[in-house]
Amino acid sequence: MSKIAMRTPLVEMDGDEMTRIMWQMIKDDLILPFVDLKTEYYDLGLRHRDETDDRVTVESAEATKRLGVAVKCATITANAARQEEYGLKKLWKSPNGTIRAMLDGTCFRAPIPVKGIEPVVRTWKRPITIARHAYGDVYRNAEIRVPGAGKAELVFTAADGTETRETIHEFSGPGVIQGIHNLDDSIATFARSCFEFALEKRQDLWFATKDTISKTYDGRFKAIFQQMYDAEYRPRFEAAGITYFYTLIDDAVARVMRSEGGFIWACKNYDGDVMSDMLSSAFGSLAMMTSVLVCPNNVYEYEAAHGTVQRHYYKHLRGEETSTNSVATIFAWSGALRKRGELDGLPELVRFADALEHATIATIESGRMTGDLARITTLPNPVKLNTEEFILAIADELRGELASA
Repeated sequence: MSKIAMRTPLVEMDGDEMTRIMWQMIKDDLILPFVDLKTEYYDLGLRHRDETDDRVTVESAEATKRLGVAVKCATITANAARQEEYGLKKLWKSPNGTIRAMLDGTCFRAPIPVKGIEPVVRTWKRPITIARHAYGDVYRNAEIRVPGAGKAELVFTAADGTETRETIHEFSGPGVIQGIHNLDDSIATFARSCFEFALEKRQDLWFATKDTISKTYDGRFKAIFQQMYDAEYRPRFEAAGITYFYTLIDDAVARVMRSEGGFIWACKNYDGDVMSDMLSSAFGSLAMMTSVLVCPNNVYEYEAAHGTVQRHYYKHLRGEETSTNSVATIFAWSGALRKRGELDGLPELVRFADALEHATIATIESGRMTGDLARITTLPNPVKLNTEEFILAIADELRGELASA
């Protein structure tokens, strides 16, 4: 079988720990035998980010703007323990936060439904998609450790030198301060992406913040969404038979838990981060969720939404067997390859991406799966495979699908 040709490279962002190990296995066993893979490679492993003073992260985002499609492995966001473990120069910011801020997109995350892996919420019948704003909030924050008594103020100095001041707190002792921001343009891009995605999927759109408490910050999100909906999208939503509504984030959580699913839930950056993990776990596993950053000017970044599976990596280093779920990482590759094929007019590449996803699901539905799924499946007598065995089983299924096609 001749390999499928590519025209434009993908931006390939390598990552850390167990996901980095799986990344190479996926390339070696599921992609390179079938695709003449072209990528522009960036090593976003923590050590290399530290060596380059995190310049490599910026370069990968710039390359994504230039080439249009990226695929990203899970990466470590360092804390104090990681700084000591890796001997880092400093606590570098989240690479995802840096990339998303530069690309200014919306992160759409949805569970991957598989027969035999049932949601723990009995009422859920269809997947729920999280639309996560990918700019600002705590991911672009400024923080100060307050050493003792004093006055903290929020100050904005306009271009003409005019100052606006608000007292944050009169400290009588040590504490902390955090400043966050957002941009009207970015919020509007987020809103438009959500409305367009809802129309494409023909699904209702919910948006939730906490404007009763954060009357100015969250209130701005609410206002921009409503203004755009009233000015541009209401007739299109009505014609499509779908609805948009706003509610408070705590009310949204309660509604979600009693819903049947099948809608898009738009959240601010941090809310979306937390709620997407909740949804993926409740639908089966953190490793069973797709994630794509949809940005202006037809720019897309596909990623595995979970972490680097640190515990399994340490087992791997000790030579112990692991059974790590690679589905989200496989779907990151398939999503990027499909989009590259769509943008470059390569139907063979699109069909390959479809076949890769179908082979992955078919492997699980045949009863062959990793340990996290074997513990929760309703399929009888599941076969638990280790990390490599699972990927090789998918490769066998994939070869059969491609041969029959």
